[in-house]
Amino acid sequence: MREETRLWLDYAEENFEIARLALERGYLNACLQNACQAVEKALKAVLLERRGAAPATSRIRELGRLVAAESMPFAISSEECDLLDSIDFPSRYPTIGVSSAASADWKVCIECVRIADRILADLRNRLSAPRE
Repeated sequence: MREETRLWLDYAEENFEIARLALERGYLNACLQNACQAVEKALKAVLLERRGAAPATSRIRELGRLVAAESMPFAISSEECDLLDSIDFPSRYPTIGVSSAASADWKVCIECVRIADRILADLRNRLSAPRE
């Protein structure tokens, strides 16, 4: 694994850990923001490893499509992409507001942390495995 890939994965893990801790403390907006960042950075790590570059986009659906095009599909549903994409930008800027589809409540936060946990574990394992 490239050093740059490892660094992006480490940052993704840190964002995930902050999301988990924020959830425990009741900082729901910070939880959402960091869960999204964790998934984004993990996907970009894959693209860096496979392509040597990652796009500037933070859209999970787009990054997932690019990762899948690298013969590395991963387990994320269309609904999960929609959820993460709907909360990423609004969770960073309070005047935008979180969409009604992903309001900052406990249930949504728990779901986003679960998604991030699953995606990070899956992609880290795949990147650590010898390439076929």
